[in-house]
Amino acid sequence: MSTAPGPTPLGSGPALSESELEFYRPAVGIMLLNPAGEVFVGRRVDMPAGLAAWQMPQGGIDPGETPRDAALRELAEEVGTANAEILGEAAGWLHYDLPLEIAPRMWGGRFRGQRQKWFAMRFLGDDSEIDPANTEHPEFAEWEWVAPPRLPELIVPFKRPLYLAVLAEFRHILGGD
Repeated sequence: MSTAPGPTPLGSGPALSESELEFYRPAVGIMLLNPAGEVFVGRRVDMPAGLAAWQMPQGGIDPGETPRDAALRELAEEVGTANAEILGEAAGWLHYDLPLEIAPRMWGGRFRGQRQKWFAMRFLGDDSEIDPANTEHPEFAEWEWVAPPRLPELIVPFKRPLYLAVLAEFRHILGGD
């Protein structure tokens, strides 16, 4: 397994240069919180049940779409509801690199990773509204609410630094500052 570099944490490390942007798929990520402060995670349909393949909703930004609009669309597409309000938006973009053995198979091999704009959102509905299996292209086989500190242990290892950066970015919303 490769040890590809992780995301650039906010406020430190080298940012992507203008010439590198084309190698990172523009995308959004959503930290969806319930009233108890727990975070929505889904187990990806394309991973065996025993693997650490739980993640927060995320997805690409379509041409002409703003990151905010993409986040609301992705929420509906991946979670099955858009009944949420935006609490916060990351100050900058985070990125991650795919491991070398995966990169050629993802997105037609065009990108080495993703650069993501993250949003914190509060879910306003009832859990019965959440139905990721009842979407046009289901990405999650199951879902649950988890305590925010559990997020890094649930995600695939190459995205752990990204999730740590997201937690740091939204610590004021999560009650850490």
